[in-house]
Amino acid sequence: MTVPSSLAGRTALVTGAARGIGAAIARSLAARGASVIVADLLEEDGTALAAGLGHGARFARLDVTDEASWRALLAACGRIDALVNNAGILHFATVAETDPAMFRRTLEVNLVGTFLGLHVVGAAMVAQGGGAIVNISSADGLKGGNGLGAYASSKWGVRGLTKVAALEFGPHAVRVNSIHPAGIDTVMANPGRDTPEQAAPRFTDFPLQRMGGPEEVGEVVAFLCSDEASYVTGAEIAVDGGLTAGRYYRALPGAPA
Repeated sequence: MTVPSSLAGRTALVTGAARGIGAAIARSLAARGASVIVADLLEEDGTALAAGLGHGARFARLDVTDEASWRALLAACGRIDALVNNAGILHFATVAETDPAMFRRTLEVNLVGTFLGLHVVGAAMVAQGGGAIVNISSADGLKGGNGLGAYASSKWGVRGLTKVAALEFGPHAVRVNSIHPAGIDTVMANPGRDTPEQAAPRFTDFPLQRMGGPEEVGEVVAFLCSDEASYVTGAEIAVDGGLTAGRYYRALPGAPA
């Protein structure tokens, strides 16, 4: 299948792009002709990824929690046509057992990092008269999840911030949407690196009955960054195998064994 060059001549910045979902997003954008800025703190992995993307892709060191780091990157890169706020961390602990410092750290990376991307790059897009922003939230930004107080709080915040930015940036032809993944085969979600067959028992309550691939998130992000999604803003799109549609109960009449 030939992928259309719908992002040719455009520059896309992806945070947390050295690995996992971020790397898959970078590949999907590059496949459509975008010049991708692979932004991360993991210089070795990020540089290696950028080297294989083509279209003038390059690595840039970025601490998403530091406004000065954002402004330096923007100054070095000039015009940015698409921003994907993907950088994030995951922390498991009950509310009662969560270290307040870790709670704040999770918010700093996942939520404040997204805010700073909107604040710095989003403002530049408003000034230039157009752009596309995709914020990577989570299925846990659409529902609750025990043991995920810090993470879910940050991702619900990303969801709300997306709506506000879509309202404020829309009159300036800047679109802002959020993606809500779950069950994606990354180190974060699949630390044991189980094969799809090994992981299958964990996905029996997902309607699609399987683990998702990071490229399946990347393709949706690439669509939202393209002109094919020119009338889509303020949307929240679940890429979660149907998890947030509802639990699949295998024991019900008519359900496949």
